[in-house]
Amino acid sequence: MISYKRVETDQELLQILKLQQANFSSSISEVEKVKEGFVTVQHDFDILKLMNDKCQHIIAIYDTNVVGFALSMVKEFQDKIEVLKPMFVEIEKHKNPEKSYLVMGQICVDKEFRKKGVFRGMYTFMRDELHEQYDVLITEIDSSNERSINAHQAIGFEQLHLFTADDHDWEIVVWNWA
Repeated sequence: MISYKRVETDQELLQILKLQQANFSSSISEVEKVKEGFVTVQHDFDILKLMNDKCQHIIAIYDTNVVGFALSMVKEFQDKIEVLKPMFVEIEKHKNPEKSYLVMGQICVDKEFRKKGVFRGMYTFMRDELHEQYDVLITEIDSSNERSINAHQAIGFEQLHLFTADDHDWEIVVWNWA
């Protein structure tokens, strides 16, 4: 049975990093990227912990193992991760100024647990936990990651803006919780 919770321990953070590494774009083949999707940012333990201290990440647990994660990133981290700086600039230009937002910093599900509702389960848990603090959830997706784009649309995310940064195309999507 899979359960959902917020990160409480350093061990859970280390398991997130391990799952992240296994699904990083340079760690998998081009065929697997198209079929399974991929993650584009590698965090280190310190930044992951700092982010968690501000707004605990969401994880999916099977037995005692992290089998999925959805990272929470508050606005104050906009200058902490170089590759995400352009995203925050674009969010500030295009978001509704009257709505509070949280950035979902990355979502990933272990290969063995895909197509079992874990992706939707983490997002549902995230909304249930945080909808009173934030009006919308925003994230960006590599435009070539069709699996992720389709999965986010199925949850209820809508396109906010397309942009290019560092010769890469990105899609910013938003899920209205209000």
